[in-house]
Amino acid sequence: MAEVIKMPKLSDTMEEGVIASWHKKVGDQVNSGDVLAEIESDKATMEFESFHEGTLLHIEIEAGKSTAVDGVIAIIGEKGEDVQAILKEAKSAAPAEKKEEPKKEEAKAASAPAPAKPAPKPAEKKAQPRPVEKALKKQELDDRTKISPLARRLAEERGVSLRGIRGTGENGRIVKRDIEKASLSQVPQVERYRDVEVTQMRKTIARRLGESKFSAPHFYLTIDLDMDRAVDARKAINEAIAPEKVSFNDFVIKAAAAALKEHPAVNAGWHGDFIRYNEHVHIGVAVAVEDGLLVPVVRHADSKPMTQISEEVREYAGRAKSKKLQPEDWEGNTFTISNLGMFGIEEFTAIINSPDSCIMAVGSIRQEPVVKDGEIRIGNRMKVTMSCDHRVVDGATGAQFLQTFKKYIENPIVLLGMGSI
Repeated sequence: MAEVIKMPKLSDTMEEGVIASWHKKVGDQVNSGDVLAEIESDKATMEFESFHEGTLLHIEIEAGKSTAVDGVIAIIGEKGEDVQAILKEAKSAAPAEKKEEPKKEEAKAASAPAPAKPAPKPAEKKAQPRPVEKALKKQELDDRTKISPLARRLAEERGVSLRGIRGTGENGRIVKRDIEKASLSQVPQVERYRDVEVTQMRKTIARRLGESKFSAPHFYLTIDLDMDRAVDARKAINEAIAPEKVSFNDFVIKAAAAALKEHPAVNAGWHGDFIRYNEHVHIGVAVAVEDGLLVPVVRHADSKPMTQISEEVREYAGRAKSKKLQPEDWEGNTFTISNLGMFGIEEFTAIINSPDSCIMAVGSIRQEPVVKDGEIRIGNRMKVTMSCDHRVVDGATGAQFLQTFKKYIENPIVLLGMGSI
């Protein structure tokens, strides 16, 4: 009995997948547990193991191509089975399972003539060089243009545009020497572009952030922090535990986790019919990768020492960039931190990572003159901006959380006293 292999749902947000590569070819024997293919989801590339045994009779989706979740990708069975009949039955059965009563709008649309299908868009186009300005446009050659016959003919031969040429002849007339000079300076200008197929990750990022930005009413709270003590504490810690290092981002994660325990109203999420207030603290840490952004989760961050947080974040970042994260690595966050300080960004706002109610955007540490004890001195300052979902968090609630966060980040000895380094 042939088995139809369908595109698996590898994450809660995955809607379609790309076959990154096939590990088997048509005619190969497949055993249960064999890696059949590598599939690129919206967040990672994962190995897909077969649950069936038999011969790989057919590959429906070639490497590099995509299909929707539950779309047919291959058939495994016994040699000699009618592949086309199996495909026809599988494809005809799929719409019947999802058939629903059409809405009024859909019924109305069905009665209208079907629009012509657009031509398929190629994955990448090579633009043909096209002059932005063709020489000697009609309007440039009308009777109002003062140009000698010789200069006109020379301009046509050399493809020189008359626009912008100032004639040096009598009464501003364009003459031969003007065209010769222009032909040396005018460089043909061309428009070039390339179209690149959107990856599954980028599609999901666009969809989820669009949903968050336009459904969650965002508001923003910014606070400026004194980082002098954090700078000193980090230096002392790193000297004591060399070669292992902790970063300022590790301080931010630990301080945010401690503050979230005191403000459960911020450690919450909007779920449509209810608001979930989390008693555990799982902090998502945004990691930039080639195709976009992944958010692995540091679980129970409030109870972990800073060195462990640092080690986990480094490991997650490495696995994210090599597309080795697993679904459990990026699920379950209750609060998110996005840090662009290492890129020299002093201040920015981030879009909430649903279903979290807040995301903290962390800027760079900058040195500037500050007043302390009545004297002007150079201080280390850092801005953070928290984006809040107003359906869950009110302004005063968010402000109180930031004041607690400020207490911990500006007094790291208190923070470190809550757990070992």
